[in-house]
Amino acid sequence: MNHTKKELGTIQAVLGRLNTERLPRALWLQSKVRRGERLDYHDIVFLRHVLDDTNDLRALVARNAEYQTLTLRLIALYSDIVSKGLQNEKTT
Repeated sequence: MNHTKKELGTIQAVLGRLNTERLPRALWLQSKVRRGERLDYHDIVFLRHVLDDTNDLRALVARNAEYQTLTLRLIALYSDIVSKGLQNEKTT
């Protein structure tokens, strides 16, 4: 697919942030909630930022089919974190 320079820059920045910040933190949060721990304020703020960024990137992902599988896997990961975090809130 032909990408504009701006689009390529955005994709590169998003993937870089995913690899260095977002994915490691998400996996850590997933471990945390699977241990039965509750999400704290900072965890929830992080998840809110991810949700906001995801909404901002919807059009970019829609135009770039090669990232849709990755996006779906990330949505499943964040959904698991939120669902398990909510379950932990109800049981503690």
